[in-house]
Amino acid sequence: MDFIAALSKFSAATLHEALGKYGNLPSAIKPINPHMKVCGPAYTVKTMPRDNVLLHRAYAYAKPGDVIVANCSGFYEAGYWGDLMSLGAKTKGINGLVIDACVRDADDIEALGFAVFSRGLCIRGTSNYGEGTLNEPILMGEVLVNPGDIIVGDRDGVVVVPQGRVEEAIEKATVREAKEENVRTQLREGKTSLQIYGWDKQFGY
Repeated sequence: MDFIAALSKFSAATLHEALGKYGNLPSAIKPINPHMKVCGPAYTVKTMPRDNVLLHRAYAYAKPGDVIVANCSGFYEAGYWGDLMSLGAKTKGINGLVIDACVRDADDIEALGFAVFSRGLCIRGTSNYGEGTLNEPILMGEVLVNPGDIIVGDRDGVVVVPQGRVEEAIEKATVREAKEENVRTQLREGKTSLQIYGWDKQFGY
């Protein structure tokens, strides 16, 4: 089975629920264009605050299909990534960037069609000391991201699917979607969600 293709068919929210409400990255991390989506193995980065040399190294070293996932040590007020890096990454076949900080050159990145998920936009420049880690486990919010974990992102946000739970996520997401389609059918027939879930009886409505 092509696990990446299979996971990409599901929304980030569905996979989060399928994993038992696990794997959600901070809600502030969103695509710079709401139509952007991303799915692929994580290539993890941890940078110094306001420093982006390791991000240059990351897209150079990552494999085609990878998603660069970056922890910037909690410092958000800088544009760690821009259009030139996006062009370099896209040319190398990198699937996208998920960064717990800000980026810049949004219009040019959108025009390139390179998927970028960030906390927002910031024009402030960065330094070039280059300390940090590459392709080692990092913490993103409350979620530990290991190299090779599958990253799925859409307009709603980003979820991390651990490598050892990929098949479980696909199976449970498939079941969940089938149940939701059944609910949609009943809603179209005029039933309320209270009736469908049995809450009308439970709470005496």
